[in-house]
Order: sequence, then structure tokens, then C-alpha cells
Amino acid sequence: MAFPIHPTSRPGDPGPRGWHYQRSLASRVALLTTIVVGLSIAAVSLAAFFTVRMQMQTTLDESMLNRAHKAAEGGALAEITLTMPSWMLGAADVRIAVITADSQVRSLDRGPQLTIGSPELEVAQGAKDQSLRTIRAGDVPYRVVTVQAGEDQALVLAQSLEPQDRVLRQLGIAMLIFGGIGVLAAALAGWGVARNGLRPVRRLTSAVEQIARTEDLAPLAVEGDDEVARLASAFNSMLTALAASRDRQRRLVADAGHELRTPLTSLRTNLDLLAQVDSAGNALPPGAREELLDDVRAQIEELTTLIGDLVELARDEPLTHVVEAVDLSEVLDRSVARVRRRAPGIEFEVRAAPWWVTGEAPSLERAVTNLLDNAAKWSPPGGVVRIDMHGGRLVVDDSGPGIAPTDLPHVFDRFYRSEESRSMPGSGLGLSIVRQVTERHAGTVYAGAAPGGGARLTLTLPGSPGPDAATGTVAGTSAETRGDALPSSADRR
Repeated sequence: MAFPIHPTSRPGDPGPRGWHYQRSLASRVALLTTIVVGLSIAAVSLAAFFTVRMQMQTTLDESMLNRAHKAAEGGALAEITLTMPSWMLGAADVRIAVITADSQVRSLDRGPQLTIGSPELEVAQGAKDQSLRTIRAGDVPYRVVTVQAGEDQALVLAQSLEPQDRVLRQLGIAMLIFGGIGVLAAALAGWGVARNGLRPVRRLTSAVEQIARTEDLAPLAVEGDDEVARLASAFNSMLTALAASRDRQRRLVADAGHELRTPLTSLRTNLDLLAQVDSAGNALPPGAREELLDDVRAQIEELTTLIGDLVELARDEPLTHVVEAVDLSEVLDRSVARVRRRAPGIEFEVRAAPWWVTGEAPSLERAVTNLLDNAAKWSPPGGVVRIDMHGGRLVVDDSGPGIAPTDLPHVFDRFYRSEESRSMPGSGLGLSIVRQVTERHAGTVYAGAAPGGGARLTLTLPGSPGPDAATGTVAGTSAETRGDALPSSADRR
């Protein structure tokens, strides 16, 4: 036997249980409205139908009992019943019979034979005062009432229920027709309400689709103060963030191209000079050739540092890193040791107390190293760099000329370099990396003037004096291993 093979549904494909999600929202609202109104109409109609039926039955029973009791008054009832049919007594809609205690039934009415049973006999025998029940004679239902009519006999009244059933049938048909009309009206009303209510959503959808096609990040129009307006405001916030990110990316590409052009041009010029000298067969003096090669190495190192800085700053969204409790004093010790090797003519005075922060150790070490490199670069030979760290506040003072007031607002901007720094090595990215790392660790960094002259850079990070309290999550970081120590760069912008 061959079995049919059904393709396996992939994630995102509409399954058999999600058919209703393939419908439009307006149609689902209209369908839901129709179902709710239909169920409400059905419940009301059934309640009304059974209420009317019960009321009609109660009214009929009360009427028949009243007539039976009145008819049973007087002693000559049995004789009249045996000599005159019910229509002659003014009761054409009622069949009359008399039942005696010995089960004899007397009646002159014609029609289907009524089945007189034990309930009526018990009344005739005096066991019960009255009985009330429904029986069928042929295909016709009758409501039968029996009351005592003297000694050892009872009066039986039977009335057909066909008129009542006919009224109930007509009532049911009318309720069904008007209920169907009500459901149809509810469906149309639900569709109209859904269409009109979702018109702002459709306009918002069209505007977003237009933005996706044209990449025009202009803000959307916000109408009213409802949920759709809040959604439009949220879209505007997202568009603003996207526009800012795109502008930063464009500025980064433009500035990177400008900064890369200088070392690449210088490197190509030196290499061309070496190639021309070698092709001409003229050997450069040993000192000149060695100086030229040192210049090439320096340019390659500067280019490598610049590329590393660009890669670090290009991360608009935070990447995953190892987040752990970090002793900032140990980070400072490693950074000072590294910068001392690069700047042997600079003296470093360090005063530090333990301070633990929650973050990524390589990024923090790079930020601290960049601060120290910047101070060492601007300090003259034999100068002193003073470092003080207490309570999560790291202060670095150099012995340089300080920062001009016009440059203070821009020292942490990407690729910003003051007039004095343009002749010095650097890419203009070191302090921007310090700011990025600091903000990622929920800290602050700012520049100012040192009391004894020179520049003062202050970095503050939240934490605690002990490792036990330094727990939690740093904004923008999560877990992934990065074992390499990040290189540093020194720049004043």
C-alpha cells in the first residue's frame, strides 16, 4: 500500500492550525463580531421562545382549571354531559368527559379517542383533587385537566394544543428570520467598523513600506493620541535612531578614507623610491636606506593601529564579551607597565586604591592605556604623568601645554585633532575609544585642566571596593570569550 507523503512545514510557513492568521485583520474582526452577535441573538431568541412557550402553557393550564372547576359546580353535570356534546355547551374548543370511580368514561364528543388513564381515575376515586397532563390522541396533542365533580366521579376537560404549537412555530420562524437579518447586519457593521478603524494602520503601513522602498527616513505624521499614534511615535523614534546610525556610519567612512589616505600615500612614496633606486642600480647610503625602512615600518605600524581603531569604533551595536568582576587597580598596573616601555623618558607617579567593576577587562585596559598614552605623548622628555585612582575615579594629569578652550568640547570626537597635534603621530581615535568603552560600562569621562598645568582627563566607573559587590550586567555586554589583549593608541583630538 502506498502512503501519501506530505512535505514537512518549515518555520514561518502557515500551518493547518494557523489558517485564520492568513486572513486580514478586518475580516477577522468582522468574523468575530458576527460570531458574537450571532451567539447573542441565538441565546436571546431561545430564551424568548422558551419563556413564551412556558407562559402560554401556564395561561392555558390556569384557564382550563378555572373552567373545569366552574363546570363541576352543580349536581346535574353528568346528565348534561351525557345528553349534550361540548359544542352545545359553548365549549367548542374543549372535549368533555366524565369518569366514574369504577373506570367508566362517558362522553358525546366525537374525534380521536382520548386515553383516559390512572391519573384521571385517581381523581374520580378521591385520591387526588385534580390532575393535569398532556396526552396524544392520534397525531393531535391534548392538554387534559381532571377535577372532582361530585361523589365517585370526575370531570375531564381536554383541549387541543395545535393552536398553541402553531403560534410557537410561527414565532420560531419569525425569530429565525429576524435573527438571520441581525447577524447579517452585524457582519456588515463589523466589516465597516473594522475597515474604518484600521484606516490609520493602513496609512501607517503604506508610509513604512514607502520608507523601505525609498530609504527616506523622514518622520511619519502622527495623528491623534491613541494606540496607532503611539505606534507612529515609536516608528519615528526608530527612524531617528536609524538616521543617526546611518549618519555616523557615513561620517566614519568619510573620515576613515581621509585618515587612511595620508599613511598610504606616504608608504607608497617610500616604496616607490626604494624600487626606483634598486632598478637604477644605485645603492643608497646605509644610513639613508635604514632611515627609509624605519619610516616604512612606522607608517605600517600607524596604519595597523588606525585600522584596529576603526574596527573598534565601527561597532555601533555592542558585541558579546566576557563580563566579569574586574579589579581596576590591576588593569591600571598593566597599562602603566605597557606605557612605560613605550615612553621610557616619562616618569609615572601612581596612587591607586582597589576598585572592582563589572565589565570586560580587555576593553577597560585599552581605555586606560589610551589615557596614559595620550598623557605620555603630550608630556615633554623628563616630564611626569600623575595618576590617582580612588573610589572608581581615575584622574590622569600630564605635563604638557594643556588643552585649548576651543578644543575641550571636541577632544573625544572621532578623528578630531587640534592644530598642535597634526604634526604628531596618531589617528585621532584613541580618546573616542575611551569614551565608547566608558559609556558601555555606564561610566563618564571628561577633560579639563590640571592644577599644575597640563591636561587632566578624568574617568569614572561605577563599582565597589570589593569583588563581592561588583556583580551585575554592564549595558551592552554579554558573554563570549575574547582572550587577546587589545592594542592601544594615543591621540589628543
